[in-house]
Amino acid sequence: MLTPPRPHEGGSSLEVTFRDVLRAMPIVRRYLPRTPLYRYATLSARLGFDCWVKHENHLPIGAFKVRGGVNLFANLSDRARAQGVITATRGNHGQSIAWAARAFGSRAVIYVPEGNNPEKNSAMQALGAEIVVFGRDFDAAREEAEAGVERLGLRYVHVANEPLLIAGVGTFGVEIVEDLPDVDVIIVPMGSGAGASGLVLALRAMRPDAQIVGVQAERAPALANSLRAHAITTCPSADTVADGLATRTAYELTFSILDGALSDVVLVSEQEIRDGIRLALETTHNVAEGAAGAAYAAAYKLRSRFAGQRVVVVHTGQNIDRDTLRWVLLDFSA
Repeated sequence: MLTPPRPHEGGSSLEVTFRDVLRAMPIVRRYLPRTPLYRYATLSARLGFDCWVKHENHLPIGAFKVRGGVNLFANLSDRARAQGVITATRGNHGQSIAWAARAFGSRAVIYVPEGNNPEKNSAMQALGAEIVVFGRDFDAAREEAEAGVERLGLRYVHVANEPLLIAGVGTFGVEIVEDLPDVDVIIVPMGSGAGASGLVLALRAMRPDAQIVGVQAERAPALANSLRAHAITTCPSADTVADGLATRTAYELTFSILDGALSDVVLVSEQEIRDGIRLALETTHNVAEGAAGAAYAAAYKLRSRFAGQRVVVVHTGQNIDRDTLRWVLLDFSA
């Protein structure tokens, strides 16, 4: 379990509240379908608790982040939309920005690291984004995108330090409580922490006694380490199959929201992520990318703790590439 936070030194100059999430609701509902919350009998029997799945993978880009992209572009000035935006991604954030930019008739320049998921790159290009490949990992690509803001004259969109993104993705938390008011636990994967932050804003206002469990990869634990230390920390690498979790550092805004607000943070191994993807496929017949697989893995890991409770697993995305899925299924019978 996490320890209570110490007072922060300084503090975030950025702010996002539950009121911002409520403002985002009609925008998200205008552009995107409401995602289902299903209870799966086989999954519940396997885990020993009443397990529901919030299917964010049913959104147009196959991931939750498009909620934030739509809210961001809806709130930009006409001038900013006309100029366009610049950002960095491992995939789903970029697809969100690309999808929303096309919907609002804007431009999106997106930096990705070398060796990035080629299928996600193709998806962003198909949506009209301009892809720039740079650096060994996400954070290197992010730093280069930040350096290009003034040169290109575009509005920078940070993957985490952006209130409009967090408010947008927080709408899935509102939907969970509306559909399952007596939820006991919600398990959510965390890379930059934007999804978990939006969920915290919604749950702490609507269902404050519900537990929220964040999940990170053992090989990319920057946010987990930061929350345990109550201070932003970095890691030398973020080498995980779950590209949505592969960040080397925690970020100011999401850290400030999450510090002291989560019931627990769980780390899962690469093998557990692999098993989580299989669990999702076997029991829901939905494909899970690595980050979503981590949430299923955590649910299995914590099955004794939550026995008999009403638990929601957030299926954050389905954008797993062919080679990774082949690796996941290679020894399926083992």
